Amino acid sequence: MSTHGPVLPTWTCGGCGGPWPCPTRRRELRAEYADAPVSLALYLGAQLVRASADLHWLPAGALHRRFLGWVR
Repeated sequence: MSTHGPVLPTWTCGGCGGPWPCPTRRRELRAEYADAPVSLALYLGAQLVRASADLHWLPAGALHRRFLGWVR
């Protein structure tokens, strides 16, 4: 269990206070989903949908980059 989970509704990191997913959580997620990259993208897409309701003032492109732009 990671301490770098999202703090809602601000979507900040509970471990370091940065925007979630923070660099540490991204590394953890990459390792956790190393053999399932599509599952990682689906998980983060679901989190993007949840976050868009709370962070409605942020541009959609910024949210996409934050949640999915780093997944490759």
